[in-house]
Amino acid sequence: MTVTASEIGLYSAALLLLFLTPGPVWVAMLARGLKGGFAGAWPLALGVAFGDAAWAVAALLTLNQVASFHAGMVFWLKYVAVFVFVAMGVSLLRSKIETINLPNQLTRPGMLAGLFAGILVILGNPKAILFYIGILPGFFTVAALHPIDIAVIGGLSALLPFLGNLALALMFDHVSKMLNSPVLRQRINRITGVVLICVGGLIFIS
Repeated sequence: MTVTASEIGLYSAALLLLFLTPGPVWVAMLARGLKGGFAGAWPLALGVAFGDAAWAVAALLTLNQVASFHAGMVFWLKYVAVFVFVAMGVSLLRSKIETINLPNQLTRPGMLAGLFAGILVILGNPKAILFYIGILPGFFTVAALHPIDIAVIGGLSALLPFLGNLALALMFDHVSKMLNSPVLRQRINRITGVVLICVGGLIFIS
């Protein structure tokens, strides 16, 4: 395995920060939790994990192909990662708090419905692979990755959000109140935005 503990640690921290940014997955988890409790919410978390792993692995395989033809392009993608994190941080700092609406299919009852809803949230967004392609070169030397490295990174991309979503499922009532408070959501956005900008700075100087 070529990835180092520090690379894994920094990437894990970035995944955690991105998870802490409230969005449709958070609200879908809470909506399913309020309707069906933990049993209604955990299948959605599993579906999201499958989607995250699929996009991360697809991005790494794509980047490996790019590296085999033009290694210099992967180097410059590091600065794309810097731009992505800084842009996300600035966007969060400037964002207005609005009500998040979800399509009804994300909250249909049933285990299979929850699983497919989670996959739909991630795989239904083609921007996800562009996001992973943009940030992964900032954390790892893509051209040097082995299959075991790709498996570890894909597993992390699935495991950390999955554990976070399970925690949401267990405390959906408290998180629901938090998401309904514009003041608290604004604070979360500001704190997460500042930290994302800092992560972009760390990638730039590393």
